[in-house]
Amino acid sequence: MIWIIFNRLTQAVFVLLLVALVAFSMFRFVGDPVSNMLGQEATLADRESLRDRLGLNDALPVQYFRFVADAVQGDFGVSYRTGEPVADLIAHRLPATLELALVSAILALTLGIVLGVYTAIRRRGVVAQLIMATSLIGVSLPTFLIGVLLIWVFAVELGWLPSFGRAGVVQVGDWSTGLLTLDGWRSLLLPAITLGLYQMTLIMRLVRAEMLEVLRQDFIKFARARGLSQRRIYFGHALKNTLVPVITVAGLQLGSIVAFSIITESVFQWPGVGLMFINAVYFVDIPVMSAYLLLVGVVFVVINLVVDLLYFWIDPRLKTGSLAKGSRA
Repeated sequence: MIWIIFNRLTQAVFVLLLVALVAFSMFRFVGDPVSNMLGQEATLADRESLRDRLGLNDALPVQYFRFVADAVQGDFGVSYRTGEPVADLIAHRLPATLELALVSAILALTLGIVLGVYTAIRRRGVVAQLIMATSLIGVSLPTFLIGVLLIWVFAVELGWLPSFGRAGVVQVGDWSTGLLTLDGWRSLLLPAITLGLYQMTLIMRLVRAEMLEVLRQDFIKFARARGLSQRRIYFGHALKNTLVPVITVAGLQLGSIVAFSIITESVFQWPGVGLMFINAVYFVDIPVMSAYLLLVGVVFVVINLVVDLLYFWIDPRLKTGSLAKGSRA
């Protein structure tokens, strides 16, 4: 197991170095930050002086290795727009995004697995058919349109929930959260549903398909022949064998919740890192954009590492095969 973890960590470091290279290279071609910071009336001397202070005149390899070395220490430079350290900007806005992503992920996983199992077990029932038909909305409609529809129904027409912003925030140490107040939950509910609806429907349909496939296997027929209860067959045998492929897709989808929270945060004006990235694009704030892309890369790498370890917990055969392969190597 130690060798497996070491191997996965080595791959994770390599991937993060590639992500850092992409983050560093991509945003060097989106515009000149010096023009946005000084304006059109600045002299050439002022421009060159600022470029020297920002390190933009150094060779690209020097800038890249400096970017990686500083990022390892948690230093992502200074925002070109506000002059504040990027790490402080991220630390200030990250709780809002993580809070939104956490609630969305819990909704997506819980409802996705429960509804997927139900629609597989009761696949010919009227309720199951209605759920499957309704799930097409979450799969087919774009996220921003779902958000607008929810705002129109629950904020404009019914007036039950706020349409934008993050309210009811309290400070717990260095962490700001809205999960401890009613206003915080009211402002969080619509964005969380909007962000998690697509993931929930995808997980639900995948669980249903895998569950139906597992229920056709011979070991399920043997379990029924032994006289085991339906509850034990469904949840003790079928569901566990369904989870291995589901975890793969669910892990990637949970990573995309953070990555694609940009749209939801823009629709609901949620003060997270996604909205910060959109504002950074407008002002060609390269340090902020690079740090955001690197943050998303870290989230995906960590989730994939957790998913790999969950494989061995759910299916011990994978652990035995990996150990055997490592011993032969």
